[in-house]
Amino acid sequence: MSEVIIVDDEAEASKIVSDLLVKSIIKNPELVLGLATGSTPLGVYKLVAESIKEKHVDVSGVRGFALDEYVGLSKMHQESYHFVINSNVTEPIGLTPENVHVPDGDESTIEQAGAEYEKLIKASGGVDIQILGIGTDGHIGFNEPGSSLSSRTRIKTLTEQTRLDNARFFNDVDEVPRHCITQGIGTILEAKHLVLMAFKSTKSKAVADALEGPISAFCPASALQLHPHTTVFIDHAAAALLKNTDYYKWVYKNKPDWQGW
Repeated sequence: MSEVIIVDDEAEASKIVSDLLVKSIIKNPELVLGLATGSTPLGVYKLVAESIKEKHVDVSGVRGFALDEYVGLSKMHQESYHFVINSNVTEPIGLTPENVHVPDGDESTIEQAGAEYEKLIKASGGVDIQILGIGTDGHIGFNEPGSSLSSRTRIKTLTEQTRLDNARFFNDVDEVPRHCITQGIGTILEAKHLVLMAFKSTKSKAVADALEGPISAFCPASALQLHPHTTVFIDHAAAALLKNTDYYKWVYKNKPDWQGW
């Protein structure tokens, strides 16, 4: 079962997760991070950048792998994940640009892009800590409902709901690409530690289905139940439909200091 931490707000979760990442980097200067995009992890990345500067931590050897990328957007497009990761992670934290990887969404080479990305992750030794968000339909990365739970990095067609959810980042929903390249569920599950963050009532059903529902390809995030080391941070609104909240709170209250994250 995932370790479920119910926090008062997003700021509290961001502080805990950022502390985890900074301590992990100090312990392992060649840490491999799995980087989610979207609005959920932005507070984490901001706090990591501040802490790294304050503590004068050397991050030159830290490596990063983004979860996904739109197909067909220029890398310089402000909503391409190349641009987003560079703007919110690589530059502010001070990572070495050559150490940070994003799937290649170039349409001319897309057929080989998934296999090439898998090779890069394997060559790095695998992801140590993977940051995740969750979509309102239970997707993680861009693994839409119906995605194989053993899938690898590949092209996916985005659902209309995902395109509508992401339209806020574009001028119009028609500008949101219809295809993406994403790490597969099987790829994500190979990371050593998964950290999922979800906030607000709009995520409550997806959270309940993922944590307490059956394991199903139609709620891709439910595959996290199969992982031996998953930590989930949610606020009270996102936890509203969970049945086992009293136990989650009890476990966290009685968490041994030696256990760590």
